Amino acid sequence: MTGWITVAGLGPGDDALVTPQVAQALDQATDVIGYIPYVARVAARPGLALHPSDNRVELDRARMALDLAADGRRVVIVSSGDPGVFAMASALFEALEGQPDRNDTDIRILPGITAMLAAAARAGAPLGHDFCAINLSDNLKPFDLIEHRLRHAARGDFAMAFYNPRSRSRPQQFARVLEILRQECTPETLIIFARAVSTPDECLTTVPLSQAVPQMADMRTVVLVGNSATRRVGRWVYTPRGAN
Repeated sequence: MTGWITVAGLGPGDDALVTPQVAQALDQATDVIGYIPYVARVAARPGLALHPSDNRVELDRARMALDLAADGRRVVIVSSGDPGVFAMASALFEALEGQPDRNDTDIRILPGITAMLAAAARAGAPLGHDFCAINLSDNLKPFDLIEHRLRHAARGDFAMAFYNPRSRSRPQQFARVLEILRQECTPETLIIFARAVSTPDECLTTVPLSQAVPQMADMRTVVLVGNSATRRVGRWVYTPRGAN
């Protein structure tokens, strides 16, 4: 049997947002590897081995996938959202770089709907012009680098999407993020706190920067920050496509 690895995005939460390509790969898989809550979204069936693991062991998961594929297994590594956005696709290639004898492994990366795009669609079109995405977790990079990128993105008047804004282990860092935004943006800048989008726990809150507080975000929240032209129209928030 010829093994392969597919790195797949499960979307933001609703099974209806899993692409047909990803569903087909899961149907063909012998093994599914991923972070515990993501593997829990995959239905058990005869012939399918589920391999959930804790956070911060991305390279271990990737190496395991390479080992299983070398043994002829059909492996799907699952991520939420899209596997190329702060997720497992990059980790797999990093592991592969350390094992050049496995460069001929059959690998596919299947895109998924990201949390920021699902949140933006719920809100309207806040990312309708130039935007950037920043992971606010300092697990894999120093927080001073996050501050540097954030400040320059704000000065460039980008709309922004923030992943992993606030956790129990670093509750104060998002307060610093809001402080930087207040230094670089106007008080009227719109901020959308989109929690658990496409799940039963979904909640969207839009406030001007002057009213934003750290407690509005947690690890299930994507934070969308508008640029200087972002505005409301009825219940929607959008950023015009024209230059601003």
